[in-house]
Amino acid sequence: MADFRMRGFQGIPPVIKNLVIANVLFFLAELTFGGQFIETLSLHYYDHPEFHFWQLASYMFMHAGWEHILFNMLALWMFGSTVEDVWGGKRFLIFYLICGIGAALFQVGTMAVELQILTSKVNAGSISQEEFLMRGRSIYNLTIVGASGAINGVMAAFAYLFPNAPMFLFFIPVPVKAKYIVIGYFLLDLFGGINPGSGDNVAHFAHVGGAIVGLILVITMNRTNRRTFY
Repeated sequence: MADFRMRGFQGIPPVIKNLVIANVLFFLAELTFGGQFIETLSLHYYDHPEFHFWQLASYMFMHAGWEHILFNMLALWMFGSTVEDVWGGKRFLIFYLICGIGAALFQVGTMAVELQILTSKVNAGSISQEEFLMRGRSIYNLTIVGASGAINGVMAAFAYLFPNAPMFLFFIPVPVKAKYIVIGYFLLDLFGGINPGSGDNVAHFAHVGGAIVGLILVITMNRTNRRTFY
């Protein structure tokens, strides 16, 4: 039986603990160095002059503010601790990194599709050249930061392994099964990616991509019943 009780910092599995420490150190470095440090490690569009291949991994250790990193690290601890306990540290870490890189590729891929759609629309005359340039530049110059893509993969794995685990949300006074929380969050991200609101600075498709990659991996691992990543 998995233990879903809240644990203190000393009870956090080693990989989760080290990931939290690494994210905090990177965030402190952002606050200290700013500028080029952030540009170099944040994820850019693949055709952007500031893009580097290591950004597919480094972006997941960068965050946009205190609320961003606190929420992500809380989610990593809540969903990841039990998964690491079950899988072991090495397997969990590889899974986490694959989900994060998969989320980055998914996000960049959707950006390419969005730019292609805009190009088709301006060629068809359905949008003006000015609108094309404005929207195209906002996509092309977008930078992605945060561990959310990898964490969404961990959430998908948790919901698959422990679908009926009771969890509490701040605004709901009764426990909700993990599968409903994760599915609901996934659908919100999918809707947000398809219909982004004004001023929405969330990389919804990175979240969606991380969850899809995580689900595919955990299903594959479960079916083969082997320690695939060892």
